[in-house]
Amino acid sequence: MAAFPSHFPEDFQKFLVASAPPLVYYLPDFITEEEESILLRQVYQAPKTKWTQLSGRRLQNWGGLPHPKGMMAEKMPEWLQTYCHNISSLGAFSGKCANHVLVNEYNPGEGIMPHEDGPLYHPTVTTISLGSHALLDFYEPLVPGAAAQSQESRFVLSLLLRPRSLLILQQDMYRRLLHGIRGRHDDTLTDTVKNLVQAGGKPGASLSRGTRVSLTVRHVPKVMKNKLVLGRK
Repeated sequence: MAAFPSHFPEDFQKFLVASAPPLVYYLPDFITEEEESILLRQVYQAPKTKWTQLSGRRLQNWGGLPHPKGMMAEKMPEWLQTYCHNISSLGAFSGKCANHVLVNEYNPGEGIMPHEDGPLYHPTVTTISLGSHALLDFYEPLVPGAAAQSQESRFVLSLLLRPRSLLILQQDMYRRLLHGIRGRHDDTLTDTVKNLVQAGGKPGASLSRGTRVSLTVRHVPKVMKNKLVLGRK
C-alpha cells in the first residue's frame, strides 16, 4: 500500500484508492447537490469571452495563464476561491493555497487525448466533477525509439468520477502516467476501474454521459509579482 502523506488528515486514509499506483484519493460527495447547482450556474453565467473553444471541449481559465517565466496572477472570483481554500485546507498542496482553476466542459461524445499536466504546477492535481460522470483513463507514456505503441497497449487503469466528487492525484499518478478521457456517449464499467467501490459502481454497468463540467484546481508556484507595462522592453 502507498505511504500515507503526513500533510493529510489522519482519517484521509479511507479515501485512498489502494489498488491504483500511488497516489489516488477519491472523495465522493465532496460538495452537495445545492453547491453543484450554484457552481454550474456560475460557470454558465461567466462572460462569453471567458470561454475558449478547443477540439473536443471548451474551457475557462481562472487565476491567470501559467507560463514558464511565471503566471501573471488574476483575482480569483469568490465562487471559486471558496473551493480553492477548501481543497488547500486538506493539505493537497503541501501547505500552499491553490491559485489556478481550469473549467472544462465536455458534452457527450467529447473527450481529451492522453496528456500530462507538466512542471508548471505543484505536483498535485485536484478535480471536482459537476453534472455528469467521466471515466478518466491512465496510460504509460510513449517510449522514444520503441516500436509502434498503440494507445490500447499503453492503457493502465481507469477511475470513475461521479458528479460532486473530488479526485486528488499525486506522485506516479501525476508525474509518470498520462491521463485522458475517451470520446464516448456511454461507458461500461469493468474491473479496470480501480475505484468502483468508492464510486459506488458495479462491473458490467453501463452509464450514459451527460454534459460534464470539471473544475481542475491547482497551485502554480511561479507567479510574477509585478504586471508588465505594455510597450516596455
